[in-house]
Amino acid sequence: MPKTPPPSANPEPVTADPPRTADRPLLTQSWLDLAFLHWAVDPADAAPLLPPGTVPDTRDGVTYVGLVAFRMHKVGWFRLPGVPYLGSFPETNVRLYSVDAQGRRGVVFRSLDAARLIPVAVARSVFRLPYAWSRMTVRHDGDTVTYTSARRLPGPRGAHSRISVRVGERIGNPTALEHFLTARWGMHSTFFGRPLYLPNTHPRWPLHRAELLACDETLVTAAGLPAPADPPVSVLYSPGVPVRFGPPPRRPGGIPTP
Repeated sequence: MPKTPPPSANPEPVTADPPRTADRPLLTQSWLDLAFLHWAVDPADAAPLLPPGTVPDTRDGVTYVGLVAFRMHKVGWFRLPGVPYLGSFPETNVRLYSVDAQGRRGVVFRSLDAARLIPVAVARSVFRLPYAWSRMTVRHDGDTVTYTSARRLPGPRGAHSRISVRVGERIGNPTALEHFLTARWGMHSTFFGRPLYLPNTHPRWPLHRAELLACDETLVTAAGLPAPADPPVSVLYSPGVPVRFGPPPRRPGGIPTP
């Protein structure tokens, strides 16, 4: 049955700047060369895929699934320097949008494909995140960026994506929908069956218009969602931001994750 909103849910405002600080970061990293593709989704399709204690975050009656391809760069713990090799790799994730009973908006990762086996193994075994080891590339050709991903383990084998975008002009004033899809200041998940929330902070997104040149993907259906029937409703690009993950709140808890 579809989930119903918690009685106390009152979503916090969508803000382009982080509502919290991370003066003592647990985890640091940079997200670079991001392509954001989004499709509208019926909340009834998304609700069963979200962690306990959360419901789909909606706008005008719909929620969204995001396919986000980028380069993770120099993941580091606390204030230590980021790791240059194991902490840097291409990644593509499928994410949904959530809100909890405290009104905190966030993302829920349905899958995270990454090109480094050791970070994938650690994220899966320690943090119980749905990472998969994949062959991946990010290539630039002038103003065109192409991202490829082919899943290795744990499957389903054959899950893949190939996205190519042409980067356009910088967006001076993002729309309310563009802020809704990109200005996300936390992650909802579960850890050994318990609800978890982890806040993050970063500078305001530098967003660009982007033209979708090619999109051949099966990651959305592999993540348990209906195959998109139409072109994405939003295609954006960002050169990236440095990111800090702060301490998790005491109730409910949180875990650091890239």
